[in-house]
Amino acid sequence: MASLKSLFIYLVWPNPGNAHYSSSSMQTLLIVCALLVLFSFLFRFWRSRMTNPVMKKLSRSWSSAAFWFGATGLVFVVSRVESIGFLAMRFLWVLWGIAFALYLGVQMRLFKMRYYEKLPTEVSDDPRDRYLPKRKK
Repeated sequence: MASLKSLFIYLVWPNPGNAHYSSSSMQTLLIVCALLVLFSFLFRFWRSRMTNPVMKKLSRSWSSAAFWFGATGLVFVVSRVESIGFLAMRFLWVLWGIAFALYLGVQMRLFKMRYYEKLPTEVSDDPRDRYLPKRKK
């Protein structure tokens, strides 16, 4: 019971402190979040050049999701380093990670369910087709 209580306090402490821009964990988080913001612009550019309508529809939310996950991550990192209370809580990072994992899971499931490619069909020019039975209406 004491370890559960200490874990809870560890996660929701409003100002955990001990963070600097020079620490490797903060630099890694800054780079990952900045890359998410950069990828949001790349997704938008890539999507504007896309010709496959199914893939274009499936990737509709990728740009905005990458931007907002990156932007909120940057706010959380800066809040942690600058000791802004309640935005620096570790629990918000847990919620951010859960939301990101759920978003990725839903997108992968939708992609597996709905992505298809239209294969070209071959037109038959067989003279016997006129004499074969037709489907009833």
